[in-house]
Amino acid sequence: MAIVIIGGHSRSVGKTSVVAGLIAALPEFDWIAVKITQYGHGICSANGEACDCATADHAWAVSEEKDRSGESDTSRFLVAGAVRSLWVRTEQGRLAEAMPSLRQRIAQARNVIVESNSVMKFLRPDLYLTVLDPATADFKTSAQEFLNSASAVILHQPPGNSASAWQNVSLKPVAGRPIFRIAPPPYVTPEIVHFVRETLQTQGRTAGHAELRAES
Repeated sequence: MAIVIIGGHSRSVGKTSVVAGLIAALPEFDWIAVKITQYGHGICSANGEACDCATADHAWAVSEEKDRSGESDTSRFLVAGAVRSLWVRTEQGRLAEAMPSLRQRIAQARNVIVESNSVMKFLRPDLYLTVLDPATADFKTSAQEFLNSASAVILHQPPGNSASAWQNVSLKPVAGRPIFRIAPPPYVTPEIVHFVRETLQTQGRTAGHAELRAES
């Protein structure tokens, strides 16, 4: 099983669109898609607005999306072609409590794609792609924490010669990593698709060779 994690430095930078785009472009991977939302005091960490993310009687919940209207993020994953789509909701700082349930639900998956930064504390991905938009000033602590773990960067191309809105943010942790520039739409380019496919297939072949050596 391969695990791909899609993170980003803020809300509304296109993380969901990247996940949906990769699912649609790589149907042969039979993805289980996961969206992780953390909330506090009835406020959603995804957009800072009042929400229905909070569960009535628990600090976390894992639910499976069945709706295919495309109206929610998890529904978009199904429309894009995901085999299953899961929504993990937790109070801020309590994602660890939901992880055993999530691990159980994805245990038999062929491949998993997750929209989150914080899950990097609990899963070791085969690929971690971070979506960055210099026009968006907010830079989450979780995105900064795991920036040096990024396999590649999906970078919004600023219009004209626009200056970056970031303050005290350095991209040195991703120096030398592949950078894929996008001008949405689309959020996923053929180059990104090729990179993900080739990386996962190469890792799969390497793992297969390791298993053969162990058996010999």
